[in-house]
Amino acid sequence: MIEQLFGSKTRVKLLKLFYGNPNRAFYVREITRKIDEQINSVRRELSNLLNVGIITSDNTNNKLYYEVNQKFEYYDPLLEIFGNKKSVSKNTSNLEDLGIEEEFKNLGNVEMVVFTGQLTRDSSAPVDVLIVGNVNKNAVDKYISSLEEDEGKDITYTVMKPDDFKYRHQIRDRFVTQVLNAKKQVLLDKSDLLKINN
Repeated sequence: MIEQLFGSKTRVKLLKLFYGNPNRAFYVREITRKIDEQINSVRRELSNLLNVGIITSDNTNNKLYYEVNQKFEYYDPLLEIFGNKKSVSKNTSNLEDLGIEEEFKNLGNVEMVVFTGQLTRDSSAPVDVLIVGNVNKNAVDKYISSLEEDEGKDITYTVMKPDDFKYRHQIRDRFVTQVLNAKKQVLLDKSDLLKINN
């Protein structure tokens, strides 16, 4: 039904990819791999979305990257429809429906996951992934390896206990401040840790 409403299956998959990953940018071949569609239909739909203003593009290291345009006038309504991480911190009963809890529950008791650095193309961030919680180190290593394989690059990450993160956030620790000031994608924030001291 959504495909009929929005015109094509490829377009719907692209909207889900972009709105499910705000602050993430993707190049064409990466997109075709992630949504499993033909490159020609992906290029055609990317062009349509660019023309409407739903996404933006820019060239970095001779690669054309595409990213959701958060200034688009209908960004919020489209995020409600296609964003799979909306209201995660507010509505924890919805976590399972959104697939977030499923993704991280094998790691242990995860409170927060933030993607930044290479994953959002922000070189000011000291790491690519910040995980806050009481986690199983082997499970986290496995998750990061899987992410590296998916992204095709080495990923740096840091794990912190919730109390350690709260303390370092409150005293405006340099590392935590750099991560939080960088361009980021918050995948999970169960206890509104990012609102501490704000």
